[in-house]
Amino acid sequence: MTDPISPPPHGLARNAANYGDKEFALYLRRSFAKSMGYSQAMLERPVVGIADTGSDLNNCHRSVPELVEAAKRGALAAGALPLAFPTVSLCEPSLFPCSMHYRNLMALDTEAMVTAQPIDAVLLIGGCDKTVPAQLMAAVSADVPAVMLVTGPMLAQRFEGERLAACTDCRRWWARYRAGDVTEAQIARVEGKLATTSGTCGVMGTASTMACLAAVLGFMPLLDASIPAVHSDRLRAAEEAGALAASKPRRPSEVVTEQSVENTLRTLLALGGSTNALIHLAAIAGRAGIKVDLHKLNALSDTTPVLVDLKPTGEGYMEDFHAAGGLPAMLWEMRDLLHLDAVDVAGRTLGEKIGESPWVDRTYIRARETPVSPVGGIVTLFGSLAPDGAILKRSAATPALFETEARAIVFDGVEDLAARIDSPDLDVTAEDILILKNTGPLTPAGMPEAGYLPIPRKLARTGVKDMVRMSDCRMSGTAFGTVVLHISPEAAAGGPLALVETGDRIRLSVKNRSLDLLVEAAVLAERRAKWIAPPSPGRGWDRLVFDQVTQAPEGVDLRFLQPAPNA
Repeated sequence: MTDPISPPPHGLARNAANYGDKEFALYLRRSFAKSMGYSQAMLERPVVGIADTGSDLNNCHRSVPELVEAAKRGALAAGALPLAFPTVSLCEPSLFPCSMHYRNLMALDTEAMVTAQPIDAVLLIGGCDKTVPAQLMAAVSADVPAVMLVTGPMLAQRFEGERLAACTDCRRWWARYRAGDVTEAQIARVEGKLATTSGTCGVMGTASTMACLAAVLGFMPLLDASIPAVHSDRLRAAEEAGALAASKPRRPSEVVTEQSVENTLRTLLALGGSTNALIHLAAIAGRAGIKVDLHKLNALSDTTPVLVDLKPTGEGYMEDFHAAGGLPAMLWEMRDLLHLDAVDVAGRTLGEKIGESPWVDRTYIRARETPVSPVGGIVTLFGSLAPDGAILKRSAATPALFETEARAIVFDGVEDLAARIDSPDLDVTAEDILILKNTGPLTPAGMPEAGYLPIPRKLARTGVKDMVRMSDCRMSGTAFGTVVLHISPEAAAGGPLALVETGDRIRLSVKNRSLDLLVEAAVLAERRAKWIAPPSPGRGWDRLVFDQVTQAPEGVDLRFLQPAPNA
């Protein structure tokens, strides 16, 4: 029986293998560790595990090796033994069908390695937009002291009189190419200028949004969210993160609270951040048993101004946001809206971290009295087409389209979209509503960032820049336009979206927060009787996702990874 007054095991003594003889298990573990050249003194130190997500297939993470080395310096200097270990690494352009399909796999892998290995605290290194939420989901479930370190955003590149950075500029130039304004030679030349340094997308896309939210949630210092990937301060931040992980940081269960989650929602709205963050926040908070209420989101959005003027909704880049004062400057402007007593992993309150009135560049971080918008960037819509909700990023949309009733042009999946969107025979006008269905988390598409449906080529070539588009999937945080996303329940789950046909009338009202299918109940009943649920995949990860995945309002998590009710 364990002596009740003995301290819990630490370092290599944690999580000893089960051979029926714990002393032998530790003896064997030390023996094998010494084969790697560690001294007895080093092996007696507490262990800081470093989740290494470097990958030749992840361009956003090509700086991870030097971040790992810098973090090791910090942990060693603080008296710990840093040990790096690999996990799944996710990069949006490199994965089929999309990286979202594997976010929960990375979370499962990370949680398993954090809980199974002899780790007193873990430093999570992530960047590309699904990696940070996957790591935070894992940290909350493992409830091992955890610190977050992000790779940081890329720098913008000067090109022919303007600045470029992935990926808002990628989409803008591609739209011009589709419209015939840019030649093949020009688009090929631009291709090599859009992402020229290491780091994540240089705009307020999902990666940078999640970095900011991880900081406000309490997993890292506020300014660390925006340091450019190639800046020397990024390496110093890594060293400091290693030291923080060695200093007995607080557990995620002490950090992820109702108050800190509300702070992140306010921050998301003020940033004009990515719609994807709502799914990720729902998953992270859900692991702690906290629900992200989409009805409450509307109330927060109506009382939270957009203060940051960055692409895709404005003009600046993440390097401008950082130089302008970053999160501390923005949060200072909205401090009366925040729970300032929320604590971070170092035990500091958000109020302490914001500090006194900082220097700020008003070009990119607006004063409360002169916001980019007096209301938040995202709203939730409910109605007969979206009983459980849908999302619209109004800060990236065209206000003239906010109140629309129009005919639906329906695409039954991404393959159908690709096959017909540019057909000269497509019966479509700029006043129609484009509908993409069967692309949610239950489908083989994996809920991709396909919600930013391209403007049909024949309309683009007449100068059409935006039109209402709706789907049960997501769009990139770097995208823009009047796009309704995450319609829930999704079509593959038998939601009303499954019953929509070309020619139906749909009414969107941002003012009323409503989204309605204007089809008689009897007609919908006839369609419902003919609807066939999609078949289950045969095996493997696809089968597990199909059997266990939740809908967008619940974070698209796997049910068996969520805490049990009243746990």
